[in-house]
Amino acid sequence: MGRYVVRRLLQMIPVFVGATALLFVMVNVMGDPVAGLCGERACDTATAAQLKQEFGLDQPLWRQYATYMSNVFTGDFGTAFNGRPVLELMASAFPVTVRLTLVAVVFEIVVGVTLGVLTGLRRGRPVDTAVLLATLVVISVPTFVTGLLLQLLLGVRWGWIRPSVPPQAPLDQLILPGLVLASVSLAYVTRLTRTSLAENRRADYVRTAVAKGLPRRRVVVRHVLRNSLIPVVTFIGTDVGALMGGAIVTERIFNIHGVGYQLYQGILRQNTQTVVGFVTVLVLVFLIANLLVDLLYAVLDPRIRYA
Repeated sequence: MGRYVVRRLLQMIPVFVGATALLFVMVNVMGDPVAGLCGERACDTATAAQLKQEFGLDQPLWRQYATYMSNVFTGDFGTAFNGRPVLELMASAFPVTVRLTLVAVVFEIVVGVTLGVLTGLRRGRPVDTAVLLATLVVISVPTFVTGLLLQLLLGVRWGWIRPSVPPQAPLDQLILPGLVLASVSLAYVTRLTRTSLAENRRADYVRTAVAKGLPRRRVVVRHVLRNSLIPVVTFIGTDVGALMGGAIVTERIFNIHGVGYQLYQGILRQNTQTVVGFVTVLVLVFLIANLLVDLLYAVLDPRIRYA
């Protein structure tokens, strides 16, 4: 196991460098950041030259990337165009989005897996049909429609919640935004769990366990469910980074100042340092989540061993 972890960590290095290099190139060719600094009125030549020199934009792109990466490994993600260090923006944004993502993942695991097990064990029955129709509706409706509708009904008309989340973003105020963020993924987890459970119920080892006279609950929990969760864990593990990076719509709806808000502001103002810095951390989140998912395989299935 230790050798496997070390090998995977070494494999993450070229992936991280390649992903950040591609990101750096894409962000820097999307527009002129100096024009975004000057607003609607174009900068004069002297001011533009001074700004480019101040932020290192007058250097070749490869040199900018090399300088950026050397600073990243020392914990310096650069300075935003408003003068605030990007690391300071991360310190205020990431805790909020992490809490929001945790709420969303809990909804996926608790509600999604529970509904998937319920429908997988009762395939073809009315409850199965009802859940399938409900998940299909959730997948079909865009997230911003779901969020705005719940905000209007629960927050404005019925007054059950606050329409917007306060700046400190307490955990109890993130339940509805977390449900909105997790809605589509929750539906996929439900359908994936249902399909995987139904397939594993017909496996030979399950029929053998039933023939031995094992209790039905033990067969379902120890044999069927553990193997059925492998594709579900894969989906949820890769979905963690997607939830954090894709929270822009949800955070805009509920006025949450997290990663999505900072990315939106950075893209809107063509603030390359902010966008590259935040997405660099999201790349690390994706890589670490994938590593943890691979390690969980051995826990769920004893037949899987890593050399």
